Amino acid sequence: MIVSNVNLSCARCPGEGVVATAAASTDAYDELSGSLPPPSLSPTGHLVVAVCLGFIGTSGFFSNFLVLALFCRYRALRTPMNLLLVSISASDLMVSVLGTPFSFAASTQGRWLIGRTGCVWYGFVNACLGIVSLISLAVLSYERYCTMMLPTMADGRDFRPALGGICFSWFYSVAWTVPPLLGWSKYGPEGPGTTCSVDWRTQTVNNISYIICLFTFCLVLPFGVILYSYGRLLHAIRQVSSVSSVVTRRREKRVLVMVITMVVCYLVCWLPYGVAALLATFGPSDLITPEASITPSLLAKFSTVVNPFIYIFMNKQLVTFSCS
Repeated sequence: MIVSNVNLSCARCPGEGVVATAAASTDAYDELSGSLPPPSLSPTGHLVVAVCLGFIGTSGFFSNFLVLALFCRYRALRTPMNLLLVSISASDLMVSVLGTPFSFAASTQGRWLIGRTGCVWYGFVNACLGIVSLISLAVLSYERYCTMMLPTMADGRDFRPALGGICFSWFYSVAWTVPPLLGWSKYGPEGPGTTCSVDWRTQTVNNISYIICLFTFCLVLPFGVILYSYGRLLHAIRQVSSVSSVVTRRREKRVLVMVITMVVCYLVCWLPYGVAALLATFGPSDLITPEASITPSLLAKFSTVVNPFIYIFMNKQLVTFSCS
């Protein structure tokens, strides 16, 4: 109220152009989100976010593009398991092309640039692609578990399970990201207003029910599948470690390191975003500051850079082809 009173009292002051600009920005945000604008980042803060997004977008694009190029060039890499990695890289590459450039441009200007329709489109596409990546990681972990534990499924020529897993990942993601377009929750500005996502702030039954379901089925459930699959896999490895050779033990240690890295990076990239979303939904309206809201979003986007290095470039077969 203090800010509003100052603005009104200075409406005819010499600085009325600045006030008018601020009012116009507020009106634009109101039109975009249907609510009062949150406190924005400082110019320096927007610049830092823009630099981070520029790095994430560029690195994510080139690393995932390299992965897809390797699979296209070398026939030996086209295995059922690697096909799931291609799906993950494709979704991460699409985020780098269809999402990050718009939030980068918005951060350089300190405001959203492509209007309400663009905000809804951005929120839907990035939510869908992010969930594709999460579900694909869960499917990949389960496929690896089945391949290791059930020799009958280790047929390198049978692409049906992998294709089924890919189709499931994409359809599952679309099924959970279309509802906001139809009225169950909605897409709108996020954080300081330079990105868009699911509306985390509106505390209505309609919105809260969707967020609880989204958090449960698109974050907690995939993580549970990953923990179960890799946990069973590591348990089986430990059972045979006492009778295995030195070479096999070294391989088992590499698998253990990769699994731990996968789980930790999954948590680092996605858990802060999920926690921030829940706090924004169930906590006071001013609990999450712009700085606190943008950091988890950046970490989630950083998964597009992390995934290729963990799941692909740690694969010795791929490294051999990429260096040849």
